Amino acid sequence: MAYVVICVCFGIATGAIGRAKGMSFFVWFVIGGVLPLLGLVAVILSRREQAEPERRCPRCGAVHKLYVQVCNRCGEDMYLPDPSEVRPGPDLRPRGS
Repeated sequence: MAYVVICVCFGIATGAIGRAKGMSFFVWFVIGGVLPLLGLVAVILSRREQAEPERRCPRCGAVHKLYVQVCNRCGEDMYLPDPSEVRPGPDLRPRGS
């Protein structure tokens, strides 16, 4: 019984941290409940998607994260852009932009 309580507590903590980073609470709750200590370490070390730089597709203009290689909208191969075309992610943009 004590192990179940520990798993639920780790699940809640892992889910809360995941939700604070903009990810799914339920997915991280399950990960934290099944793998108590490893799930918590994983969510702490995971990156925030909102902080990733973005760029526009040259064909259709859809905005994608910099690491995306093929546009999800039109299928265009997206090569590494000129640094002037890259914009910071939503978390790193100045207020009011």
